[in-house]
Amino acid sequence: MLFTALNGIAQSNPKVDTLLKNAKLDIYENPGKVIKLGDSIYNDSKSTLNQRVDALMLISSAYSSRRDYQKSLKYFMIASDISKKANNVQLQILVLSRTAVRYQQMKVYDKAIQCLDECDRLMKANPSKDAPTGFTMATNYLVRGLIYKEQLTCDIAIGYFDKGIEEYKKLKSTVKQANLSIAYYNRGNCYVQLADYTAANKSFTEAINYAEEISANSLKAFAQKGLAEVYSHENNHEKAISVLHEALKISKDVGDLVLNRELYLSLANNYLAINDLEKYEKYNKLFLEIQSVIKESERRSVGDSIEELKATEGQKLSTERTKYFSIIGVIFVLTLASFFALYKYQKRSIKSIEMLNEEVSRIKTGLRNNNVT
Repeated sequence: MLFTALNGIAQSNPKVDTLLKNAKLDIYENPGKVIKLGDSIYNDSKSTLNQRVDALMLISSAYSSRRDYQKSLKYFMIASDISKKANNVQLQILVLSRTAVRYQQMKVYDKAIQCLDECDRLMKANPSKDAPTGFTMATNYLVRGLIYKEQLTCDIAIGYFDKGIEEYKKLKSTVKQANLSIAYYNRGNCYVQLADYTAANKSFTEAINYAEEISANSLKAFAQKGLAEVYSHENNHEKAISVLHEALKISKDVGDLVLNRELYLSLANNYLAINDLEKYEKYNKLFLEIQSVIKESERRSVGDSIEELKATEGQKLSTERTKYFSIIGVIFVLTLASFFALYKYQKRSIKSIEMLNEEVSRIKTGLRNNNVT
């Protein structure tokens, strides 16, 4: 999970920029409101191109928070296409970073890394001290941490989580609070995998504190789920159950399927540990039901992503094929021209030799006639 907040870079309409900025804080708690706002800004003829891109990415993030990756990808691809028309490096950097987030969420890690590498290259080539670039740099560290957590080791991932946390703390924007909560939450998960439960407890507590500062109940619930896992490993199942029920209570209106799935699974496991089979079966059933819904949503989203990638690669192949045939055509024309030039050269050479032979013959004839005389 990653908070894909936007950094408004358009300055022509401060009121719209303020609306976009404030909407970032509602992505998790009220995604429906965010979607309506983003749609109105996108369809407003007075909105600048950059603001329209921001609005579309805001809509994409809201759908992502609902785990509706199919619609999230749809709006993001529209934003990506529009952004290509803008001659704005900072916008390109922003879109690349958000593209990496989308690919990371869909577990297409090689494409995510490619986007991050290109994004980092552009930021180095176009240094800026403004907040959007700083936020993007921090987010890129966080995304790399999430990828390396899955593909490499938590020892490596923690280093990137720490770098992201350090960069976020340099920013004044309140938007950073959400990502700080997420960074600490994922760092806590890594410490759980490394069986360092003291460090994990500290990270999850930090995640809860940052979530509370912006009243982000879904982020707080995720952090509480992590804290409950620490208690479970310490065989304090009653305390874990208490924390999990509190998490369910504060997140009941959020509608985050993944969050609910994780809470139900953790409750089922903890009730099983204390031999409460009735409640184990209840929460395990809820877990399986939500798991089925999420899998179907992910299947559709990944299918759409594959089709989009196939279309992109097909376009690249078509472009390369056109270049290939163009090069072949040029080579063919140049070869014909070379043969024609060589033919004319040989023809001129033969004629020159014939003329030279005639001249030699004439000179010899003249010399013989002079000798006879």
